[in-house]
Amino acid sequence: MRPLRRLRDLLIPAVGCVAALLSTTLMADDLRLGIIGLDTSHSEQFTLRLNDPANPNHIPGARVVVAFPGGSPDIEESKTRIDGFTATVRDKFGVRIVGSVEEACQDVDAILLLSLEGRPRLEQMRKIIAAGKPVFMDKPVAASLKDVVEIYKIAAAAQVPVFSASAVRWYPGVLEVANAEPTPARSVISYGPAHVLPFHPDLFFYGIHPTEALFTVMGSGCLSVTRTTTTSESIVTGLWSEGRTGTLLAIHEGAMSYKLIRFGDKQITEQKSEGDYTPMLREIVKFFQTKQSPVSPKQTLEIYAFMAAAEECKNRDGARISLRDVMVKAGAPEAWLPEDGKAKPEAPKSVPKGLPKPGGS
Repeated sequence: MRPLRRLRDLLIPAVGCVAALLSTTLMADDLRLGIIGLDTSHSEQFTLRLNDPANPNHIPGARVVVAFPGGSPDIEESKTRIDGFTATVRDKFGVRIVGSVEEACQDVDAILLLSLEGRPRLEQMRKIIAAGKPVFMDKPVAASLKDVVEIYKIAAAAQVPVFSASAVRWYPGVLEVANAEPTPARSVISYGPAHVLPFHPDLFFYGIHPTEALFTVMGSGCLSVTRTTTTSESIVTGLWSEGRTGTLLAIHEGAMSYKLIRFGDKQITEQKSEGDYTPMLREIVKFFQTKQSPVSPKQTLEIYAFMAAAEECKNRDGARISLRDVMVKAGAPEAWLPEDGKAKPEAPKSVPKGLPKPGGS
């Protein structure tokens, strides 16, 4: 039995190497992608869907071939997970590991910027844009609205395609709510986890997900926000043009789940299902192929302005904050600014049928 055991011990690693080799050589015409940042689960999950044709959620058209681990030694979520994700993408999927952003940009067609946190993003993006590579920026785009604006300005000046979004934008349940009626939602409530990451505005990390769900249904046009904050949650209410309102319930502690409730002209629609990364990854591959972003810079900047205004509102004891004002302070050009909000919303024209009139018994 000993020779057989020795043969088995030799064959198992060899089979693993062959699998990794096949994952990097299949579909030779696919786009070659580089990852920057191996300190989040997205690095593993994206590579799984792109590099493994046998996976039921496989996305054809691109594969990850190289990665720079990066990492943040002063953030627990980064430093304790980076070794594990690096080993997985290297050993299971055959991704070549390199020592710098510049090396990750060589001999690839596009970049997945997946670093856990936003502080390194501006400098990382300068290098990616200098290499002329289209890039998907995972959340958060940066650690401040000023840096988010600067990243988009540099990309626009260099004419390098960039794109950022939360995966919830393409959840089937979110899209069902967004398309429930042909007319814009009158009001929406979106709630979900909002874990806080050190060194960032408190909604930039996990709060981006329910915030983006809110904007997916409400659309653009948020003018200002107010906020109420406790240790367990924050309630941020946005005033949209035409007098519409969108409310974010950001859950910091306690029971956590994602959900949307849309109040429309004829019905109230509640989100019934969630989703995963797969639909967004299809959009990312399509973006790399066409160089056309499914979410414009102005749309993304409005979402980050909403979260930045909510942070300023918290710091100013709940005072109403204009999105346009925070965008101007962050250096955004006029073409990207939200409306000024000077137009006053109209009062309701009538009482809906079946409801008592004011003063009635």
